[in-house]
Amino acid sequence: MTRSTLAGPLAPRRDSTLLNQACVLIAEDEPFIALDLALAIEDAGGRVVGPAASCKEALALLDATPVAGAILDVTLADKDVTCIAERLIAHGVPLVLQTGVGLPPEMAARFPNLIVKIKPCGSAELVEQLAALIDDRR
Repeated sequence: MTRSTLAGPLAPRRDSTLLNQACVLIAEDEPFIALDLALAIEDAGGRVVGPAASCKEALALLDATPVAGAILDVTLADKDVTCIAERLIAHGVPLVLQTGVGLPPEMAARFPNLIVKIKPCGSAELVEQLAALIDDRR
């Protein structure tokens, strides 16, 4: 069963060229949120890397696959995503963070310009913001 079958024939679709086949890492330990993000990335024409439920998984995915951007939950199953954010920022990869509890103080102090959204937030909005950041890099 496809998404359009589940959503019905009149369900709105996002711009399928927004991400232009860009690989996007998802680091999210809540399965339903991760699935929603993956669908939003695919609807926007992106390719999903992950989702990773832990920092260890996310770093392994980054070792194996170059990404154009990332959407990260601030707190994963094993720890906060500071190590992932550091790596992405060092390589100039744009990212958007989402959190239910805010940023850890050290992370907020080190990276004051990151886009941070408080949960619940719409997956399509996160993807659109990431796509704009990716476009700015091109």
